[in-house]
Amino acid sequence: MITISTKFERPDPDLVKRLSAFSSATIHEAQGRLGALDSVIKPVDHRMKLCGPAFTVVCAPRDNLMLQTAIHYARPGDVVVVSGGAYAEAGSFGDVLANACRSKGLGGLITDTGVRDTQELRELGFPVFSRSVCIKGTVKETVGPLCEPVTVGGQLIRPGDVVNADADGVVVVRREDLTEAIAASQRRTDTEAGFIAAYRSGRTVAEICNLAPLLAAKGVVIDE
Repeated sequence: MITISTKFERPDPDLVKRLSAFSSATIHEAQGRLGALDSVIKPVDHRMKLCGPAFTVVCAPRDNLMLQTAIHYARPGDVVVVSGGAYAEAGSFGDVLANACRSKGLGGLITDTGVRDTQELRELGFPVFSRSVCIKGTVKETVGPLCEPVTVGGQLIRPGDVVNADADGVVVVRREDLTEAIAASQRRTDTEAGFIAAYRSGRTVAEICNLAPLLAAKGVVIDE
């Protein structure tokens, strides 16, 4: 007998909502340039965004048995995060399963393998982030774990950690670091807003970024 647990501690929904206000790049930079998944994992439509607790699952390459199981047990707002062996040549998720996810109110899907039916996924608007787009089908044979730590896109993701994704990429924030990540992201957002206002007022990059002493310290002489 194989026992698979679907229990884990989810983060405070209010903290998840507050984190969702920030871009993946802002969060990555704000938490010390940590948590960014490999850049090959991208949305099937640049308008797609998601932010929610990770419901993790391990699938064998070209096998989506456990992905379907994860979709069944995930709760509204959860983001299904699939470790599928970083195998690009498989279309393990498409419009049929996306409709199942949307009907359950799930927050999205992130996978290190492939997806298909991308036109239908775009029209549905369910957020899907994948390593590849591939039409090759899958089987339903191999049992694997749910709700255990997985490595996806070079990052360790635990069930209940929060994943935030947009057109630029995907970042993960550890559940216990949410409050600080939100505060740090707000500080960075405020600082960048100040830079933008300064540029719009006519100040130069050299002034704002203090370029002259930086270049001089590296022995650079500019002939103007």
